[in-house]
Amino acid sequence: MLASLRYLAGTAGPSGFGSRATADEVVSSAAGQGDGGDLGHITAIVTGATSGIGAETARALARRGARLVVPARSLKAAHEARARLLDGGPSDPGRIVVLPGLDLSSLASVRRFASRFLALGLPLNLLINNAGQFVERLGLTEDGAETTFATNYLGHFLLTRLLLPKMADTARDTGVQGRVVNVSSTVHAWFSSSSGTGDDDEDDGPIIGYLNRLTSKQTPYDATRAYALSKLANVLHTRALADRLREMDVNVTANCVHPGIVRTRLIRDRAGIITNTVFFLASKLLKTVPQAAATTCYAAVHPAVAGVSGKYFADCNEASPSRLASSGEEASRLWSFSEGITAKEKENESVLVTSFRFQVQNSNADRGMAVA
Repeated sequence: MLASLRYLAGTAGPSGFGSRATADEVVSSAAGQGDGGDLGHITAIVTGATSGIGAETARALARRGARLVVPARSLKAAHEARARLLDGGPSDPGRIVVLPGLDLSSLASVRRFASRFLALGLPLNLLINNAGQFVERLGLTEDGAETTFATNYLGHFLLTRLLLPKMADTARDTGVQGRVVNVSSTVHAWFSSSSGTGDDDEDDGPIIGYLNRLTSKQTPYDATRAYALSKLANVLHTRALADRLREMDVNVTANCVHPGIVRTRLIRDRAGIITNTVFFLASKLLKTVPQAAATTCYAAVHPAVAGVSGKYFADCNEASPSRLASSGEEASRLWSFSEGITAKEKENESVLVTSFRFQVQNSNADRGMAVA
């Protein structure tokens, strides 16, 4: 009850921020406490940066000088996002790099994207796994995974694994701590150990057991439950990743965030009389997009989060995830399951590293930027 009242009032928590803080406020505070008063020393990848919370997160970071790498499924979307970021953003257009062709539902696409990014020779301080999708009907990807799970979690799991060595090297070479931020949701708590139907195999556990029944069509597809499961997986990924980062003794942390409820495109795409009415009645409880991006920015760049790893944040303050999301056993089980799915030999790339670098330089140079 107290937390709800604090949310409604926008009362600041221990961090100094609350539910009404905006991304600009958080980033300005973080930059003001850093050397030089800006984020020029940061190179970040933000998935889902072409719209919604991801776009606002990228804008707030770019406005303070961070170099942004913008992935997108299409070249058009990537360049439109770049144009928006340059409007009122960095004076140097070379600080915004577009890399089209990332489809998180395809493991092959994730591998290609990671190879293309690494070919550019850029450092990497910050990886924000933000992109998300709500799928109405059961679908299986080319890798045999349920589409929501693949897009919201599995693609990000592989992307993080492929880019982690670069993040560790960057942190070692620059002395700047690397950060991985997974964007989850309070909806993760809607999936519990009793969410599935039928008995779970003891070795599988509730998540993998449910996924197995879902992909084999032994249980009816529930879009909301599938979405909740994917967001639960984001929290568990964070916990397991933080443990492994400590074991590796690298200067990289991992945290996850609940941005808050906001009417982004993900929800607008499901608009109808009922949805519109609910959001009209609840409008005073919703966050604006700038407010929703605040917690992501807090976990990404604020000095107060330095050295903090494996935590869950809401309204720019540390919070408690669900009981299942706090299970070390379930986190370990999901990690092993995910490694098994993604542990394929890296496929041959049709574009040579030097050829791809030349193509990206020319594409961006046409729009007034150079890849540095």
